[in-house]
Amino acid sequence: MDARRALLLLATLLASASVAFAQTRTLALVGGTIYADPVTPPLRNGVVLIRDGTIVAVGTRGAVQIPNGAETIECNGLTITAGFWNSHVHFTERKWANAARIDARELAAQLQAMLTRYGFTSVFDTGSMWENTKRIRDRVESGELAGPRIRSTGEILEPPGGAPPDLVLDITGAMRVKLPEVAGESDARAAARALLDAGVDGIKLYAQTWAPPIVVMKPEAVRGAVDEAHRRGKLVFAHPSNRDGLLNAVRGGVDVLVHTTPQMGPWNDAVLDELIAARITLIPTLKLWRYELRHDRESIRDGFAAVGVGQLRAWRDRHGSVIFGTDVGYMNDYDPTEEYVLMAQAGLTSADILASLTTAPAGRLGAASRAGRVATGLDGDIVVLAGDPMADVRAFAAVRYAIRGGRVIYAASPPLRAR
Repeated sequence: MDARRALLLLATLLASASVAFAQTRTLALVGGTIYADPVTPPLRNGVVLIRDGTIVAVGTRGAVQIPNGAETIECNGLTITAGFWNSHVHFTERKWANAARIDARELAAQLQAMLTRYGFTSVFDTGSMWENTKRIRDRVESGELAGPRIRSTGEILEPPGGAPPDLVLDITGAMRVKLPEVAGESDARAAARALLDAGVDGIKLYAQTWAPPIVVMKPEAVRGAVDEAHRRGKLVFAHPSNRDGLLNAVRGGVDVLVHTTPQMGPWNDAVLDELIAARITLIPTLKLWRYELRHDRESIRDGFAAVGVGQLRAWRDRHGSVIFGTDVGYMNDYDPTEEYVLMAQAGLTSADILASLTTAPAGRLGAASRAGRVATGLDGDIVVLAGDPMADVRAFAAVRYAIRGGRVIYAASPPLRAR
């Protein structure tokens, strides 16, 4: 190689390196109290450094060197945790229809109103029109608009004759979606296979339908769908409305119950024994019960909701696995504050609730190697809170910033600054 060509090559390499350096993006969260996970003691006056979407340093202000040019968020008096998961949401309201054609700003605003303003950087949609929800996810992942990481089960499998009347869907504000009906093992396998082939992240069953006519899915249909999903390494979520639906789901091998079941009364030892033996994960959705009965007398509403709280308390006493979810998208009241309060009434500590928002879903949903903790090498998914949730669980909903992959996707405070 002659000198001229060597110099040209060197100049090209230096230019490439300069471009790569210029594209490196660093965010520093400075001065906050860091709860790295639910069990590690808090780190006061801490720093989280995120570079190119990955956490590269966590430590005290004096121990972590912040590079020149890093964008910084001053977090004095604030609390820093891993990004939250809401593992029971729906993109079924009519406002999500024709997602490919919704203006990007409007779609981002909808995602913010329902999810990111409450710190949810990852969500699991447990029932919607898959192709439409995939459009939302694709637009977020392309960088066109800010939003959470989205997983979905797509359309829910239901027993024949279980579809609610269109009037019920219209009243609840839902899109009209044709759900796959499964009568037995073979068609449940086929329906699950079709969804999995289309790219869904799990399967959802109406083990017992949610609106009249109330129909229970046959055990063999539950087992067929479960076997097909597990063969692909995917989880199965089940909606149980009462004892029959609950036990059919558990005995059929489902992984996650998406609700407590106040309709069946307190969970006795026999029921709890079955749930624990099956290694079930529970999404309590306690606020939902008050929401559903919001038009009824206060005594009826409070009594019904109290049964759900009692079921979660019994589950917690058995050390059952809990992940957080609220059923927003079916509920149009998106604020999760009441859910946190009711979970605390059921005996969950603030650390338990933080686990349900972070480490527990990351572990159960196969993302523990990338998410759920504030630690080096993990994704830069972070929530910055205005208060300390260990002192008051309401602070879990007091979100200042939601950060996904080192990028702010929601901010309640002034913009960050460069050092």
